[in-house]
Amino acid sequence: MGKTVMDDIMNEDDYFKNLTDRERAIFEGGISMGALFHQFVGTPVSVDTMVSLEKAIEESILLQPAIVDVTVKLDKRLIENNSGVMGYTSLTGEMLSVKLTTQINKKSITTCISYDDNLQYPIMYVEDK
Repeated sequence: MGKTVMDDIMNEDDYFKNLTDRERAIFEGGISMGALFHQFVGTPVSVDTMVSLEKAIEESILLQPAIVDVTVKLDKRLIENNSGVMGYTSLTGEMLSVKLTTQINKKSITTCISYDDNLQYPIMYVEDK
Protein backbone atom coordinates (compact mmCIF):
# COMPACT_ATOMS: atom_id res chain seq x y z
CA MET A 1 0.00 0.00 0.00
CA GLY A 2 1.17 3.51 -0.71
CA LYS A 3 1.58 6.31 1.79
CA THR A 4 -1.70 7.60 3.18
CA VAL A 5 -2.79 10.70 5.08
CA MET A 6 -2.86 8.56 8.21
CA ASP A 7 0.88 7.89 7.81
CA ASP A 8 1.49 11.58 8.56
CA ILE A 9 -0.75 11.50 11.64
CA MET A 10 -0.32 8.05 13.17
CA ASN A 11 2.56 5.65 13.46
CA GLU A 12 0.81 2.33 12.89
CA ASP A 13 3.60 0.49 14.73
CA ASP A 14 2.38 2.18 17.92
CA TYR A 15 -0.89 0.26 17.62
CA PHE A 16 -0.26 -2.84 15.54
CA LYS A 17 3.31 -3.98 16.21
CA ASN A 18 1.99 -7.04 18.07
CA LEU A 19 0.10 -8.27 14.97
CA THR A 20 1.30 -10.08 11.86
CA ASP A 21 0.16 -8.66 8.53
CA ARG A 22 -2.36 -11.54 8.28
CA GLU A 23 -3.75 -10.83 11.76
CA ARG A 24 -4.04 -7.14 10.97
CA ALA A 25 -5.80 -7.85 7.68
CA ILE A 26 -8.29 -10.09 9.52
CA PHE A 27 -8.72 -7.41 12.20
CA GLU A 28 -9.48 -4.70 9.61
CA GLY A 29 -11.82 -7.04 7.70
CA GLY A 30 -13.70 -7.94 10.88
CA ILE A 31 -14.18 -4.31 11.84
CA SER A 32 -15.46 -3.49 8.36
CA MET A 33 -17.83 -6.47 8.32
CA GLY A 34 -19.27 -5.53 11.71
CA ALA A 35 -19.69 -1.91 10.62
CA LEU A 36 -21.34 -2.95 7.36
CA PHE A 37 -23.75 -5.34 9.03
CA HIS A 38 -24.85 -3.06 11.83
CA GLN A 39 -25.00 0.06 9.68
CA PHE A 40 -27.08 -1.33 6.83
CA VAL A 41 -29.35 -4.03 8.31
CA GLY A 42 -32.75 -2.39 8.64
CA THR A 43 -32.28 -0.17 5.60
CA PRO A 44 -35.41 0.07 3.45
CA VAL A 45 -34.87 -1.81 0.16
CA SER A 46 -36.92 -2.80 -2.86
CA VAL A 47 -36.17 -4.70 -6.04
CA ASP A 48 -35.87 -1.31 -7.76
CA THR A 49 -33.34 0.06 -5.23
CA MET A 50 -31.29 -3.05 -4.44
CA VAL A 51 -28.55 -2.40 -7.02
CA SER A 52 -28.03 1.16 -5.79
CA LEU A 53 -27.93 -0.09 -2.19
CA GLU A 54 -25.33 -2.75 -3.13
CA LYS A 55 -23.20 -0.01 -4.71
CA ALA A 56 -23.64 2.35 -1.74
CA ILE A 57 -22.53 -0.36 0.68
CA GLU A 58 -19.51 -1.22 -1.47
CA GLU A 59 -18.44 2.41 -1.84
CA SER A 60 -18.80 3.19 1.86
CA ILE A 61 -16.83 0.14 2.98
CA LEU A 62 -14.04 0.89 0.46
CA LEU A 63 -13.39 4.10 2.42
CA GLN A 64 -12.20 2.13 5.44
CA PRO A 65 -8.50 1.39 6.07
CA ALA A 66 -6.89 -1.51 4.19
CA ILE A 67 -10.04 -2.45 2.21
CA VAL A 68 -9.09 -2.99 -1.43
CA ASP A 69 -12.16 -4.75 -2.86
CA VAL A 70 -15.80 -5.27 -1.87
CA THR A 71 -18.60 -7.19 -3.55
CA VAL A 72 -22.12 -6.98 -2.14
CA LYS A 73 -25.00 -9.03 -3.48
CA LEU A 74 -28.52 -8.79 -2.09
CA ASP A 75 -30.96 -11.68 -2.49
CA LYS A 76 -33.58 -10.44 -4.95
CA ARG A 77 -35.92 -13.37 -4.24
CA LEU A 78 -35.97 -12.60 -0.50
CA ILE A 79 -36.51 -8.90 -1.16
CA GLU A 80 -39.44 -9.70 -3.48
CA ASN A 81 -40.94 -12.24 -1.08
CA ASN A 82 -40.69 -9.93 1.94
CA SER A 83 -41.86 -6.72 0.28
CA GLY A 84 -45.22 -5.57 1.56
CA VAL A 85 -48.00 -3.60 -0.06
CA MET A 86 -45.79 -0.51 -0.01
CA GLY A 87 -43.31 -2.26 -2.32
CA TYR A 88 -40.31 -2.54 -0.02
CA THR A 89 -38.90 -4.36 2.96
CA SER A 90 -36.10 -3.86 5.47
CA LEU A 91 -32.71 -5.39 4.73
CA THR A 92 -31.91 -8.42 6.88
CA GLY A 93 -28.75 -10.44 7.37
CA GLU A 94 -30.39 -13.28 5.48
CA MET A 95 -30.41 -11.09 2.34
CA LEU A 96 -26.70 -10.23 2.47
CA SER A 97 -23.84 -11.89 0.62
CA VAL A 98 -20.58 -9.96 1.01
CA LYS A 99 -16.94 -10.55 0.15
CA LEU A 100 -14.30 -8.02 1.02
CA THR A 101 -10.58 -8.11 0.52
CA THR A 102 -8.27 -6.50 3.03
CA GLN A 103 -4.59 -5.92 2.31
CA ILE A 104 -1.80 -5.14 4.75
CA ASN A 105 1.54 -4.81 3.02
CA LYS A 106 1.61 -7.87 0.73
CA LYS A 107 -0.85 -10.00 2.72
CA SER A 108 -4.44 -10.14 1.42
CA ILE A 109 -7.36 -11.72 3.25
CA THR A 110 -10.95 -12.21 2.10
CA THR A 111 -13.70 -12.02 4.69
CA CYS A 112 -17.30 -12.90 3.94
CA ILE A 113 -20.86 -12.71 5.18
CA SER A 114 -23.34 -15.29 3.99
CA TYR A 115 -26.48 -16.76 5.42
CA ASP A 116 -26.08 -20.30 6.75
CA ASP A 117 -29.38 -22.16 6.48
CA ASN A 118 -28.30 -24.83 8.97
CA LEU A 119 -27.41 -22.24 11.60
CA GLN A 120 -30.23 -19.91 10.53
CA TYR A 121 -27.71 -17.12 10.95
CA PRO A 122 -25.73 -14.67 8.79
CA ILE A 123 -22.20 -15.91 9.47
CA MET A 124 -19.03 -13.85 9.08
CA TYR A 125 -15.88 -15.79 8.27
CA VAL A 126 -12.40 -15.71 6.73
CA GLU A 127 -12.38 -17.42 3.35
CA ASP A 128 -9.52 -19.85 2.72
CA LYS A 129 -7.88 -19.50 -0.65
